[in-house]
This record gives sequence, structure tokens and C-alpha cells, in this order.
Amino acid sequence: MKELLIRNERCLGCRSCELACAVEHSLGRTLLAAVRETPLPRYRVHVAGSGEGCLPLQCRNCEEAACLNACLTGALARDERGIVVCEEDRCIGCFMCIMVCPFGIITIDPETRRIIKCDRCPDREIPACVTACPTGALIYREVTEATRKRRLEVLEHLRGGLD
Repeated sequence: MKELLIRNERCLGCRSCELACAVEHSLGRTLLAAVRETPLPRYRVHVAGSGEGCLPLQCRNCEEAACLNACLTGALARDERGIVVCEEDRCIGCFMCIMVCPFGIITIDPETRRIIKCDRCPDREIPACVTACPTGALIYREVTEATRKRRLEVLEHLRGGLD
């Protein structure tokens, strides 16, 4: 299964991922259409910090997801990809999932009083936030492939320091 990985040293805090996420979850799915919508579309990825200390955060789809156990109505469930998704019609707005999320990623849609969380853009091969990131801080790939690639990068860096 592919995972959404973060290279925090590359994040500039530009919030391109937030904008792309909001547009992807808008009705028109274009920036021009999204800014004209009422209510404005909401993003599901959150850039925390500023300047050098930025980090894009989104649902980690924890193996032992506390939000799944806390959901009173079963609105939160894993889909066929293994992603924790919300069936909005079943959400009653009790916000138990928000209280137990260890990352503080699940938020409230003030218009509907329902939760908003990352769904990894089910209609796309690569999530919109990853595609929009100008520095490659967000990566969507198999963990084993990502770690192998990272080891090669470290090796090249170390070789460069030896010359």
C-alpha cells in the first residue's frame, strides 16, 4: 500500500498543498470555480509552523486508529485502499474522533457541523497535495521504495563529502 510521506526539510510553508486539497474537494475542481463557491471548499491537509519549521500534516491512517473506535455511528471506516474515510451522511457531529486523534488532523466543517479529514483523493492516482508541492516535500509511494531511495540519497551525500 502506498503511503503519504513527508520530507520536512523540504517544506517551505507555501501552503500549495492546502490550496490544491481545497480545490480538489470543491464542486468545480478548478481554482476559479472553487473561490466562487459558497461555502468555500475546505482543505484536509494542514501546514503547521512557519518559515524553516513547517510541516504538512494530514491523516496518518493509523493502524490502530483511535478515531475508528471512537466513532459512535460508524461514519468512519476503512475503504478498500485501507484509508480511513468518513461517510458524511452517518456523521452526527459528536466530534469524538477529533478528541482522540493524536495528530489533531480531523477538523470541523462549520457549515455542516460534520468532520473533515484527508481521504487521499480517491478519484486520483496521486493525491492533489503531493502533485501541488513545488519542493517535493510530500511523496506518495510504497514505504519500502521510499526508504530505499532515501538510503541512496544519504549514500550520495556521504560520497560527496568524502571527495
